Amino acid sequence: MTEPLSEHSADVIVVGAGPAGSTTAYYLAKAGLDVLLLEKTAFPREKVCGDGLTPRATKQLVSMGIDISEEAGWLRNKGLRIIGGGVRLQLDWPDLASYPDYGLVRKRDDFDEQLARQAQKAGARLYERCNVGAPIVDERTGHITGVNAKLGEEKTPVTFHAPLVVAADGNSTRLSLAMGLHRRDDRPMGVAVRTYFTSPRHDDDYLESWLELWDRRGPQDRLLPGYGWIFGMGDGTSNVGLGILNSSSAFKELDWREVLKAWCASMPADWGYTEENMTGPIRGAALPMAFNRQPHYTKGLLLVGDAGGMVNPFNGEGIAYAMESGQIAADVIVQAHARATPAQRELALHNYPKILKETYGGYYTMGRAFVKLIGNPKVMKIATQRGLTHPLLMKFTLKMLANLTDPTGGDAMDRIINGLAKVAPSS
Repeated sequence: MTEPLSEHSADVIVVGAGPAGSTTAYYLAKAGLDVLLLEKTAFPREKVCGDGLTPRATKQLVSMGIDISEEAGWLRNKGLRIIGGGVRLQLDWPDLASYPDYGLVRKRDDFDEQLARQAQKAGARLYERCNVGAPIVDERTGHITGVNAKLGEEKTPVTFHAPLVVAADGNSTRLSLAMGLHRRDDRPMGVAVRTYFTSPRHDDDYLESWLELWDRRGPQDRLLPGYGWIFGMGDGTSNVGLGILNSSSAFKELDWREVLKAWCASMPADWGYTEENMTGPIRGAALPMAFNRQPHYTKGLLLVGDAGGMVNPFNGEGIAYAMESGQIAADVIVQAHARATPAQRELALHNYPKILKETYGGYYTMGRAFVKLIGNPKVMKIATQRGLTHPLLMKFTLKMLANLTDPTGGDAMDRIINGLAKVAPSS
């Protein structure tokens, strides 16, 4: 490993120790680079999430050497239970060479800390309570060369320096904004709101997704563009939440916390989703989808995870793509670091957005079309009523929504989904 240049300088600075940042830092440190991982809060810390991990995210945890045994506090799930249109369908995760056949459940406050500690074990230098402010920019080249920050309870001003900076600072990504990278309004945004209840349903070995989200509070029932979820946490509680898309007029006008309360009130009483069983407040967070901030590399700054809008528009999943983009970014940086000249390094770094587009671009384009379609209540109604009665069609849909296919040597469904993603324009 390269010796630390000094306490406050390194080969790479990673801003944000969520799944994207910690994964990036882990792979960089493992490859021998000196990495600073800067996290504004202290672990453990609260994050809004469904806490349910698909096999795609599970694969990433295995690659990072995380102990995902039940003894280590992970709850496994076999698949997805889909409810809608009066139908209840239980689908197991597909049997694939590329991904495990199970998902996991883990609370985010604890999950994120495990990844950050794994990055530390690999050699990354983690600073908690490190609030990053303005980037330090080379006036001559316009390149970022470090960040200003305030450290600890005392908010001590400190500067960190590195020739490359990774923005893993989430949807609000102040670092990207300070570097002039703004959100694209032509990309879908979602919102997740969730809370926890003590419930007898805590021990469910399927993730549960409710495709019909009804708002029954007005004179007329209204079908909303999104889905509800119920994930048993295995610890006496359920994570109950909603994911809503901005593709309808209801998005801005509704108070989603109230919608969640009303939705929970419509559940069977013995499930216990009532206010007195709530173990914490209802919290919400934005879901930035389908590459809603670009370019993913510019002037010494790489965007990973939510900062680069990596959330899957089909299902609102962010963790798998945060971790995958972190691994891709780290690989590109390691290759660039080994180049002899600045021009060669830049050439290697500009490969990062290209790889992202090749990997996800076509699939995300399909997802954007899907989001537009289900924003129409009529389409959503037909889809739930007709689609859910065809198990084979739903098996295909599960593979597509969860992005779970074998890239080579898969079955006919895999080949169709992979083929569609290849021909869809990548942007």
